[in-house]
Amino acid sequence: MEYKQLGNTDVMVPEIGLGAWKYKGGVEPLRRGIELGANLVDTAEMYRTEDVVGQAIKDARDQVLLATKVLGSHLKYDDVLRAAEASLRQLDTDCIDLYQIHWPSRSVPIQDTLRAMEDLVDRGQVRYIGVSNFSADELREAQAAMRHYPIVSNQVLYNLKAREIEQDLLPYCQQHNVTILAYTPLADGRLAVKPRLRRTRGMRALERLAGETQKTLAQVVLNWCVSRPNVIVIPKSNSLARTDLNCGASGWRLSAVQIELLDEAFS
Repeated sequence: MEYKQLGNTDVMVPEIGLGAWKYKGGVEPLRRGIELGANLVDTAEMYRTEDVVGQAIKDARDQVLLATKVLGSHLKYDDVLRAAEASLRQLDTDCIDLYQIHWPSRSVPIQDTLRAMEDLVDRGQVRYIGVSNFSADELREAQAAMRHYPIVSNQVLYNLKAREIEQDLLPYCQQHNVTILAYTPLADGRLAVKPRLRRTRGMRALERLAGETQKTLAQVVLNWCVSRPNVIVIPKSNSLARTDLNCGASGWRLSAVQIELLDEAFS
């Protein structure tokens, strides 16, 4: 497993993490991923998987970077503190490594939310602060509201079929040392299987590179994502076999020519 720096911290995180949105695999796939070095586990208050994540990491807590998120409807100062307490109980831990704002709010001033997040760091209940689904402008506003601590990450949609962040958000995050946590990197699995009917230009390119590299389609797709500086991926897997395959997307690299081929095929 290859690792990348988390924001501007001295913490190194795996380029392939473990997502828990719509997760139904129990503890074993998560434990297997941690064994393989995918020791960033991401969940959220909204996912209702914090309890199973807590069970899965219980015997390996010191090896795991544990990430969760506060609901967009719980962003007032006192609500953030209560939500964090509830997540800590669900996760059966005394500290959240990466606490993220799940969605930006139009009704709650970002200053109120981030004041609570920073107070959680001061209390020792949170180590690092991140955001999710923030545009470049929203991220700038959030960074300007921070008093003592940096925003280390922004979790957003990113895959070969969804590349909007390349216009401004990704360059901004790369310039300012904000890690991108790419969710749905396999486009809900659509990029991981050969289509039964019409093969698009992009899928033909994927199949070609899977053959050249002797990797699966999913491994090629994930490797394309993490070829970007500051980008890590957090695919979800409900099975041991799929977890093994996802983790196998790290430890090697597509060539510059192969990356350019995919860039053009999915443009």
